[in-house]
This record gives sequence, C-alpha cells and structure tokens, in this order.
Amino acid sequence: MKKVIIYLILFVIFGSVTAFVILINKKKEEAFLPMKPRTGIQSNSEEYKLAKKSADELFERIKKNPADNKSKLQLTSLYIQEARITGDHAYYDAAAMKLTEEVLKTDSTNFEANVFKGTIYLSQHHFTEAREVATRIQQLNPHNAFVYGMLVDANVELGNYEAAVAACDQMISIRPDIRSYSRVSYLREIYGDNAGAIDAMRMAVSAGYPGEEGTEWARVHLGQLYENVGDLQNAKLQYAIALEERTDYAYAYAGLGRIARANKNYTEAISYFLKADAVVNDYSIKDQLTDLYLLAGENDKSTATAAQVIEMLSSKEKDGKEENSHGHYADRELAYAYLKTGDFDKALNHALTEYNRRPVNIEVNEMLAWVYYKQNDFAHAREYMSLALKTNSKNPTRLCRAGLIYARSGDVAKAMELIKSTLEKNPNISEELKAEAARIVPVV
Repeated sequence: MKKVIIYLILFVIFGSVTAFVILINKKKEEAFLPMKPRTGIQSNSEEYKLAKKSADELFERIKKNPADNKSKLQLTSLYIQEARITGDHAYYDAAAMKLTEEVLKTDSTNFEANVFKGTIYLSQHHFTEAREVATRIQQLNPHNAFVYGMLVDANVELGNYEAAVAACDQMISIRPDIRSYSRVSYLREIYGDNAGAIDAMRMAVSAGYPGEEGTEWARVHLGQLYENVGDLQNAKLQYAIALEERTDYAYAYAGLGRIARANKNYTEAISYFLKADAVVNDYSIKDQLTDLYLLAGENDKSTATAAQVIEMLSSKEKDGKEENSHGHYADRELAYAYLKTGDFDKALNHALTEYNRRPVNIEVNEMLAWVYYKQNDFAHAREYMSLALKTNSKNPTRLCRAGLIYARSGDVAKAMELIKSTLEKNPNISEELKAEAARIVPVV
C-alpha cells in the first residue's frame, strides 16, 4: 500500500515513466543496509575505524558490481561481528541476511553463505531453521569444525543434548580451538560438571588471542562460571583482565557490576552497568539495571528501565517482519521481563509461546516453571521444573528456584536438599532469591 501511494504522488509530480524510474532507483539504493556509525566510547576505537573503512569499501564495490558475491560475503562477515560488538543484532542481522540471500539466489550451495545464514538464524533464536541449514551444509563439507559448532548450538537450544554432545565431539576432533573448548565447557555445565566446565573455558581463553572479542567473551564466561561456584575473587580477576585486554568491554563492566552487587555496593554496581549500557545495545544490561535500581531504592528508575527492557524486546521481535524476514524470537526474555513488572498473564503467554517452540530445553522449562510459581500454580511449576533438572545441571539459580517450588508443592525434604546444597557454596544469585529460600527453608 505504501509503495502504491508513493507511486501515485510521484506520478502526479513527474509523470508515470519518471515515477517508475525513481521507484526503481530507490529500490536499488535500499537493496543493502550500510554500516551504522557507532556512538559513544566505541566511536573512536581503531578497531571500529578499520571495520568502517573496510565496510564502506565493500559497500561501494557491491554498488558498482551487484554480482560481486565475494564482497557481499566479506561484508556479511563484518556485519555479523559488528552485531556482536555493538549488540545491535536487529539491524545487522537484517543487513547480513539480505547480503546472504543475494548470494544464495545465484549460488544456492555456496558454503560460506549457508554458514552465515545459519549463524544469523542462531542470533535470531530461530534454532530449528539453524539446525536445518547446518545439517544441509554438513553434507557439503562434513569436515568443517564450524558447522559442527552450529549443530552444537542449535541442538542445545532445542534441548537435544545428546545430539549436541555428539556434534561437539566431532568439532573438537577436527579443530580443538577457542570455539570448540567453549562449547565443551557449556555442555559440561549443562550436565552439572562445573569444575570441568571451568577447566574447558580456561582452555578456550588460552587458545584465543588476547584482546579479541571472542577471547574476552570466553574470559567473561569463565568469570560467570566462577560466580556460579561462589568464587567471586577469581571471577573479579577475569573481568579485570578482560577490561585490561579489551578497553571498555561492556560484558566485563557488567561482570564487575555483579561483583559489586554481591558485595552490596549498589551505587558502584550501577555505575559499572551504566558504563556497559553506554557501550552496547543489549537488553540484558538494562534488565540487570532494573534490579539494581530497586535494590538501591530508586524505584522510579527501576520501573522506567523495566519498561525500556520490554520495549527493546518487543521491538526486537517485530523488527524486519515487513521485509519478510524472521525477526527475532524473544519470548523467553519477555516472559521474565513481564514477571518483573507484575504482568503475570503476559509473562505466561510468552512463556507458553517459547515452550511450544522448544519443549525439551531445560532453560525454557525452568522459565515456564518459574512463571507458574509466581502465579501460585505450584503443581504446574513442579511439573516443568522436574524437566528443567533432567540433565543434573548445578546452575545455582535453577536449583534455588527448584527448591522453592518443591517446598511450595509439599516436598520439603527435596526442597531442603536442593537449597542447602546450593546456598552452602554461596553462589552469586539474586538477593531476592536467597532471602526467599532462607524464609521457606531456613538453612542459612
């Protein structure tokens, strides 16, 4: 409809032929999205200047030669990396997908283009589609480690953990590097081997080049593993190193913010998260700020930030749909966000949507169980939490929530076992959760 209106306006002003030419040129101009200028701290980094220069050169090459698939794929790679660095996945996933689809139109079996397509699907949380792409391109190149990494990620998110382990075994046998070690770590964590997960993530960090985004991402995740076992000193050390190696790394700031929060230094914690928020466009940063403002007694800021989180996630879901792209699935994140605002009906609606998409994933079952718990539906909460515990994960938040659910559903002995084993290690979990656990099962 919009195109028809525009055409009619142009027809009145210029005549039919000119109007048609203008529309065609406009379509050509909008065929690909240019790289966006970064804002704030990141705008002056040498890394960004080099990336922007490369992107601009590639963009110009493509405009001059629309059949230049090599430049399209190089630009796609830059956009995928830019999404990781800036957190602007909505824009860059759409930009990267446009480029990828253009290549696949003329070369449907292009291996690199298919890898990028699967990677974008993973970013958009379209895990079934990502697995389909990865399975297809595995047949094109069965000895490529990156493809098995995609299969690991997709199967983990879909809850197919045995298939994920098998793919991970293949991946690490082909290429033992930062990518494969980090996936070994995550799978060990899923199966409750926190010590093994820490060892594998240490290997991932050692295999990476200091200062690169992927290396510092792994280092931050190593810090989070230390948080889960209550070793805040080592966690803080990892975040400090990450900041030293990669200036203004948002997720290292967030890590230091969590340590400050654990020490009840809420003003300091807020300052760290504000630094992170200035660097990256990531809803999870604002989500943690929501909690911190509440803890610091700044209720109005907490309410406003919670509303921003919901707006960000809702926009993320809608993004790109007018362009016939998938957009991002964000129902799990929205379910938790609505819990914080007290809108339990919307939380349940989003939780069930995500559950119907991924019914055997442990994180999804935990989310649905927690929504039912907040609604005082303890029978349903217990049903789904039992599925969330099937891999013997030792995630402290999950175990503490499980203990509360079992307590409310009448199994006090099971609740005592879960909560005591969790809180004795003093993991870095929310104050609210610890306090509620202590009230229901006084073991601390």
